[in-house]
Amino acid sequence: MSKSEIVNMTATEMVRLIKNKGISASEVMDAHLSQINSVNPKVNAIVTLHPELGIDGARLADEAIAKGENLGILHGLPTAHKDLVPTKGIRTTYGSPLYADYIPDYSALIVERMQKAGAITIGKTNTPEFGAGSQTYNEVFGETLNPYDTSTTCGGSSGGAAVALATRMVPIADGSDTGGSLRNPANFCNVVGFRTSPGRVPTYPSKVGWSPISVQGPMARTVSDCALFLAAIAGPDSRVPISISEKGEVFLESLDRDFKNVKIAWSQDLGGLPIDPRTTAVIESQRSVFKDIGCLIEETEPDFSDVNEQFLIWRGWGREINQGDTLRNNRDKLKDTMIWDIEQGVKLSGPDVGWAEAKRMELFQRMNQFMDEHEFLICPVSQRPPFNIEQRWVSEINGVEMENFIAWMKSCYYITATGHPAISVPCGFTPEGLPVGVQIVGRYRDEFGVLQLAKAFEDATGFWKSIPSVCP
Repeated sequence: MSKSEIVNMTATEMVRLIKNKGISASEVMDAHLSQINSVNPKVNAIVTLHPELGIDGARLADEAIAKGENLGILHGLPTAHKDLVPTKGIRTTYGSPLYADYIPDYSALIVERMQKAGAITIGKTNTPEFGAGSQTYNEVFGETLNPYDTSTTCGGSSGGAAVALATRMVPIADGSDTGGSLRNPANFCNVVGFRTSPGRVPTYPSKVGWSPISVQGPMARTVSDCALFLAAIAGPDSRVPISISEKGEVFLESLDRDFKNVKIAWSQDLGGLPIDPRTTAVIESQRSVFKDIGCLIEETEPDFSDVNEQFLIWRGWGREINQGDTLRNNRDKLKDTMIWDIEQGVKLSGPDVGWAEAKRMELFQRMNQFMDEHEFLICPVSQRPPFNIEQRWVSEINGVEMENFIAWMKSCYYITATGHPAISVPCGFTPEGLPVGVQIVGRYRDEFGVLQLAKAFEDATGFWKSIPSVCP
């Protein structure tokens, strides 16, 4: 089997062949390291690389198979972790010059679970400074380029992960999502990104363990690979108060399902958001797919009253907790948008937070009632396709001015505020060849249902098979 054939396999296929001795973990690792050497200089997705860890890890993986040891569900898969995630013994910069040489002596829980399941860490993927914004660039490593058009952005903040997946440099990659950081780069790079329910993938360590705003989750090229990955990282942890008790193994079950007469809501703009007509055209072109698999479609959306204000309050609150000291001690070393982001939390009053908490509960109840009537909500991931890499954020859409650097991501963060699971699945391409994803939102904590509908759509379309031109 050629190296090209290996890296173009799905993660699920790789694991099966490794375990059945159809291919060795060392061959899989060698193929991916060769792909990284060939492609990464063109896109700058993997920013810290330790090939020796990959080679040694693959050798140990092969030895475990030869000894007949119990193997994890990700056994032998190369992976790289988002550079916001502490990884023991590997430089973790958070995209900030303040941490340019930081090497943690511990790993985040998600890294531990991936490694325990057999994944082999080879490095880190690029992210914006402290994950702020949906454009992946920073002063430590520079910009990560979209592999479908290297003059455009890959999105963010899990941009390096999305590009590494799209270019076949790794078969799985972890990400995190506050206002769309798993969904937006997946949508810009023709891969799958899944923002799961808060607590489905426990985040540890964390200063905001009770908060439902930021989550960690899986990214992959296919929905089945995403489910496999989620099975490894989901499940309870007693140190995380909101962690969900259901074990991750449930996501190893078959995703096949009959969607005849399943009611879904279809929203072009989530109640009036400006959406680039190219994005709308791509998503509308696939409406018939949902009809063909049996869904009953109604054009409607939940009531998103007050959602923008309450999300910004909770985002600012989290920023102040996590980076408030950084602002106070190193203001001159932060980018302008990061300063603005943290200051939104510094300025908050007790009544501000109280108002946001009451509005969050009202929104959840409205969303819950809406989803009782519609099992899924279909809507855009981002409000426009990938834009020029030199543009740091979107300032206007359809002539509507964006009030801040994240306002163009409302189509993602409105959903964040509801607490419901949402996935981005490849949906097609603009006339310029830029990827567009569709966002599938499910009922509260119904990750399995979201994966089922996402897979049915993926099976009917197959857009994920399109390989970027930067690949050999």
